[in-house]
Amino acid sequence: MSQDEMNTLLEFFKVLANESRLKIVGILAGGERTVGELAAMLGVKEPTVSQHLSMLKHYNLVSVRSQGNYRYYAFNPKTLEAMSKDVFSREKLAALVQGSAAMGDAYERKVLQTFFDGERLVQFPASEKKWLVILRWLADRFEWDRRYTEKEVNEILTRHHEDYATIRRDLVERGFMQRERGVYWRVGGERGEA
Repeated sequence: MSQDEMNTLLEFFKVLANESRLKIVGILAGGERTVGELAAMLGVKEPTVSQHLSMLKHYNLVSVRSQGNYRYYAFNPKTLEAMSKDVFSREKLAALVQGSAAMGDAYERKVLQTFFDGERLVQFPASEKKWLVILRWLADRFEWDRRYTEKEVNEILTRHHEDYATIRRDLVERGFMQRERGVYWRVGGERGEA
């Protein structure tokens, strides 16, 4: 899904996230109404209804027809049907997640390339977000379902940076590892929460 399609989808959902607009769609799904009828049913002023209808028309959720001095608004189900086929297909929904994951992966790769020389951490980042990426990478050096002594943890961390104590403390404080009586184990991340 392109960024333009994503932005359109987000705007579409913002339009429907408004309670009054959602009620208007529901009322119009039952049949045509004028602005005056909608205002009376919703208990709001006509200019407010007109503003809501304008937004709904912009996304083709309502259509309008003139008859004499009146304008009748109706729900347009074809727009939702088309979105259901195009946007809400299994492939498109999967692409939303894959796109987000790819952006996250690219960011993480960039952070790791910036602060590592091979597997050696050359500098601690000042940014909290970048530090969490590095901590996640370091935490992944530990096996799941295995207990480590403090000495083993220090040895593994020393391979990547000499300040193993700071890293070890942050791994525990940030929920990547847990410690009890000098024994450490991997938690958080992909296998659950800390």
